[in-house]
Amino acid sequence: MIVKRFYDAKLAQMSYLIGCGRMGSAIVIDPNRDVEQYVRMADAEGVKITHVTETHIHADFVSGARELAERTGATLYLSDEGDENWKYAYAGDAGAVLVKHGDTVKVGNIIVEVVHTPGHTPEHISFLITDTAAATEPIAVVTGDFVFVGDVGRPDLLEKAAKVEGTMEQAARTLYGSLEKFRETADWVQIWPGHGAGSACGKGLSAVPHSTVGYEQRFNWAFGVQGEDEFVGMVLAGQPEPPKYFAEMKRINKEGPRVLHGFRRPEQLPATRLGEVLRSGAIVVDTRHAADFAAGHVPGTINIALNKSFNTWAGWLLPFDRDFYLIINDQCGHCVDEAVRDLAMIGLDRVTGYFGSTVVESWSESGHELATVPQITSTELAARMRQGDVAVLDVRGHAEWESGHLPGVENIPLGYLTERLAEIPRDRPLVVHCQSGARSAIAASVLQAQGLTNVINLAGGFADWQKAGQPVEQGASTENLVAVK
Repeated sequence: MIVKRFYDAKLAQMSYLIGCGRMGSAIVIDPNRDVEQYVRMADAEGVKITHVTETHIHADFVSGARELAERTGATLYLSDEGDENWKYAYAGDAGAVLVKHGDTVKVGNIIVEVVHTPGHTPEHISFLITDTAAATEPIAVVTGDFVFVGDVGRPDLLEKAAKVEGTMEQAARTLYGSLEKFRETADWVQIWPGHGAGSACGKGLSAVPHSTVGYEQRFNWAFGVQGEDEFVGMVLAGQPEPPKYFAEMKRINKEGPRVLHGFRRPEQLPATRLGEVLRSGAIVVDTRHAADFAAGHVPGTINIALNKSFNTWAGWLLPFDRDFYLIINDQCGHCVDEAVRDLAMIGLDRVTGYFGSTVVESWSESGHELATVPQITSTELAARMRQGDVAVLDVRGHAEWESGHLPGVENIPLGYLTERLAEIPRDRPLVVHCQSGARSAIAASVLQAQGLTNVINLAGGFADWQKAGQPVEQGASTENLVAVK
């Protein structure tokens, strides 16, 4: 048996190619949209991809299952569990085979058994993997977003992301039931999960890539709770805000992702076109480092640096129904393709064109003024807060804010800024901060693009504030942001 694990660091997402010897067949489980990587690996290992499947309708990336099946001629297998709201609308058009709990798929000598594991989503399935050439019992279970190393899949996305009210408690109870049944799985069976640390599909995922059922039953918090009610309270508490794009991913993956036939490189536009693009109201994303953007940028552009968090914040802040443009570092030969791939992975396919980063210099040389993002230290901010001449905004997640925040400072998570602009004071300078300064740099650019010109970033963020020994409050507050003095 051949097992190849694929890990996308920006999505914190895992997929698997499981094959049966050289010249044999293979199945790919939970492929993402970069389907060429699976084709290359299959060629390198001398196997043919004959089966493609996934554990559930994903919320955090666009599935590559449909495209990979079409690209290779493989048969597509999709879950037929869950109610009508959780059926794959494109299954018939794609010629997919629908599977339920207890069904088996034979891939050469490998038996793949379908196990219904609802809770994260109603249609979620896991796959028990048995290599019949060597054993009569499973070696592993591909758990998708059911069981992770150190955590379990969150059951609140249907309510929080898809806005189906009153569903998360019942989903949590369903998840508990699935975990109770999972305890019957043999201790030695390996767990091959769908995500690792950094994914928003859970709150405490480990960076360890795989585990065993026995290890998780001993050390995963979800197996150590004292009954269903305690589990429900614990699994729903402290979950991070699900990115806005999760609801869009659910829709795309249910209705059927568009087949790309590869990632398309957009046209590079001359610097002289930037003014026209901005005047049209189009979004322009400057992907340079935050420090470079802060030192000088074209007014009206927003900054989402092309780093490991690029997918996440692009998904939060960019529209799926409009064209947009990028500014890319001229010195980086691969950055255009990297950005396009990252965006396509979450369904943001409408990159109309891009500018090289020299467009910023050209803007200045043509007589236009560049904007900057002033920085402030924790010591300077503390003094100004005592004087009462600044407003302060915490753009971290709400759970982070509750665990400790600057005295009297309210919280609007970065992803919700544009929805809550009316709550933000404009009568004095506004200092934004996050944990380290990365998210607040994005926030400052978004607020500037929305017309708030007197925005300052707290260098080093809350971590630096604590390091400097400044006072911290904990727990909820009833103060309104506008009232902060």
